[in-house]
Amino acid sequence: MNAQIELNAALATPIILAGQKQKAYLRIGLTGHRLKNEKVAPLNVVLVIDKSSSMQGEKIRQAKEAALMVLERLRKNDIFSVVTYDHRGEILLPATPAQEKDIIKTTLNRMRAGGQTALYDGIEKGAKEIQKFLNRNRINRIILISDGQANVGPNSLDELGELATSLGQENIVITTIGLGLSYHEDLLTVLAKKSDGNHIFVEQASNLVHFFDFEFSDLFSVVAQEVTITLIGVNGVRIIRVLGREATIQGQEISVKLNQLYSCYEKYVLVELEVPPCHATEKHVLAGVAVVYRKMNACTTDRVSTIVTASFSESPEKVEEKTNRIVMTAVAEQLAVEKNKQAVKLRDEGEIKNAQQLLLNNVDFLSEEAAKYGSENLKKLKEINLKDANHLDQKSWVKQRKSMRRQQYKSETQQNY
Repeated sequence: MNAQIELNAALATPIILAGQKQKAYLRIGLTGHRLKNEKVAPLNVVLVIDKSSSMQGEKIRQAKEAALMVLERLRKNDIFSVVTYDHRGEILLPATPAQEKDIIKTTLNRMRAGGQTALYDGIEKGAKEIQKFLNRNRINRIILISDGQANVGPNSLDELGELATSLGQENIVITTIGLGLSYHEDLLTVLAKKSDGNHIFVEQASNLVHFFDFEFSDLFSVVAQEVTITLIGVNGVRIIRVLGREATIQGQEISVKLNQLYSCYEKYVLVELEVPPCHATEKHVLAGVAVVYRKMNACTTDRVSTIVTASFSESPEKVEEKTNRIVMTAVAEQLAVEKNKQAVKLRDEGEIKNAQQLLLNNVDFLSEEAAKYGSENLKKLKEINLKDANHLDQKSWVKQRKSMRRQQYKSETQQNY
């Protein structure tokens, strides 16, 4: 009764065809319970803002506006800091209690653009400000705004991915905001994914305040942190893979980590299993699922668990009748994301026609699955893939690639906005 999250582990086929080895999909859903305002954990947030020369004018002005909007939402026990970076990172505002609003406003108004883009150094310095007040009972987040390529210091996917992974292990989440059309979307995506943050593509600087509002709505609704999902296959069930998320797989056990869960919002992990042949009428335990997490309203660690069972039948009609539409919709979405990512790779290699055909095949697949399972979400994803297929030309590709990477990330992580 005191659990802060609800666990729902459901098979796509709770009745499985008897007498043959086959694949099965398991969806492990975690939903945060409703959180009252007075229970919101204190924040520890740093804005890491690109102030390279390309940020001059409207972009830097809107970044200031977004930061000032954030300041008005913070409470006296929240911690706020600002790091800017051009050819190097600079601590513009050291970690400061949010009640010092006049000092923070004066500091923000001193921000100016000019120089190159030392992305790695900016994140490192931002992390150091977070670490000054790092606490398991706080919500610790870096919000990165970048409009350009990382051209000073470490700038590879591996180097930035390792940095994000190490910060994620400290429960420091990175949300990345790509501004305009010149930023490196793959770098920003890997930073977000390795730390379990959000990723946003903001084409127009005037929309920054809007997306900051979404981001802080997430921050003010965190109900659980340090979430570890463990799945153990039993009775000969073999774990094949996890779709859309990174996982540690050791034999018949997998582990998936999520840094944060939000009030009244569900995130899920989708697992592909191989189930051995079983006789009809038999009911078998296929797996055990356990979730350990830190409750933000009580500052304690909690655990929820469940057993996954399936029945077996010789009737394909019974299998079809009991198929779980919610799980199969999630499967279709993640399989479509995989194809969409392959299309990006083909387009990067100059294979425009092959990329387009793959996306059109995705459109057909999503159309069939949407009709089969009555899914409005798959219908929307079908339209997105159709748009993708029609914007692979040289003129459209820079913007379209960013849009595709953003949508892929949103689908894989069930991002709230």
